[in-house]
Amino acid sequence: VQLQASGGGLVQSGGSLSVSCAASGRTGSAYDMGWFRHCPGREREFVAAISWHGGSTNYADFVKGRFTISRDYAKNAVYLQMNSLKPEDTAVYYCAAKYGGSWLYWGQGTLVTVSS
Repeated sequence: VQLQASGGGLVQSGGSLSVSCAASGRTGSAYDMGWFRHCPGREREFVAAISWHGGSTNYADFVKGRFTISRDYAKNAVYLQMNSLKPEDTAVYYCAAKYGGSWLYWGQGTLVTVSS
């Protein structure tokens, strides 16, 4: 499975941005999909995940109520809608696919910069 993230950019504090992740290769829908981020000076951290059937989502506490993860099976894509962005949300955002209980496949990341 190959994952390609896109949609990052510069946004002002309080603004919104959506990042996307397109999957190719073995793109059977039986993968949980997730987003992680790597903030400057910090280790990579979990942001959100959506189950393979789309019926279950999970969010890190620091994004609950602000970010929404979704997926489009027809397009083999997963999205992260980010609202009420804060400067501390500045990070490289990575999409990932879970297989066999592990986040096995990773995209290259897309940079989101939130200015104060």
